[in-house]
Amino acid sequence: MVQLHDTIAGFRAALDEARRDGRTVGFVPTMGYLHDGHASLLSAAAADCDVVAASIFVNPLQFAANEDLSTYPRDLDRDLAICESRGVTHVLHPSVDEMYPGGPVLTTVTVAEITRRFEGAARPEHFAGVATVVAKLFSILGPGRAYFGEKDYQQLAVVRRMAADLSLPVEVVGCPTVREPDGLAMSSRNVYLDDAQRAAAPVLHHALLAARDLAVGGDPDRPGEPVSADRVRAHLAEPIEAEPLARLDYAELVDADTLEPATAVGGRQRLLVAARFGRTRLLDNVAVP
Repeated sequence: MVQLHDTIAGFRAALDEARRDGRTVGFVPTMGYLHDGHASLLSAAAADCDVVAASIFVNPLQFAANEDLSTYPRDLDRDLAICESRGVTHVLHPSVDEMYPGGPVLTTVTVAEITRRFEGAARPEHFAGVATVVAKLFSILGPGRAYFGEKDYQQLAVVRRMAADLSLPVEVVGCPTVREPDGLAMSSRNVYLDDAQRAAAPVLHHALLAARDLAVGGDPDRPGEPVSADRVRAHLAEPIEAEPLARLDYAELVDADTLEPATAVGGRQRLLVAARFGRTRLLDNVAVP
């Protein structure tokens, strides 16, 4: 049965007790409104660890002034039922005052370089909010493993670098993106799509697969030669730009670790894309083998 904690002290004490008993701890931080993607992370933690913990906290530091924190979807009862079905034993569900006592937050964590582009450029305050709350959650968690989906790939890269730079005793584990049958990456924001936008949204995944195939297959005009990075980027962007309901933000081929734009195809790389469907902004990515 899931034990719900509304205080940091109670959550921390429960996990400390588990470790004293020799049990390993897996952790999945969330903002709630859980879907099958979150459930897959909880299952991965349960497969690896003796005790599974999660947090449900809509973090105000991740929202810019033009983003409505109050309308972010919430359903605690449903979230707890999903947690229980996946073997979670402890859930931290704190108030904002519990997480950030004393009024405005004066101490923040920022990760340079990796956050300069893409989501960091589109939402300048976002990654400082992510890094700050995750650093705090890792401090509360203590030694263990934390599970993040690859859908928000830049976020995963930021968290990995932050944990390494601060020598936090948490192993950050990336897990594959969970998708709808038509390829759309599962996201809490998908509920904002109307029927026409929902039907158009899988263009992101289809474009990523086509660009990946081009990158892997080489230059079709020069058999045996690698295709150029710019041609891969153009191949990724074209079908999204051709979709009337999509407004492309970026379509990029990057180094998988640094997120620097690739100058040539080869090595560990990632294709990243972001586009708006009406007011809803969707992200997706795939690895380039």
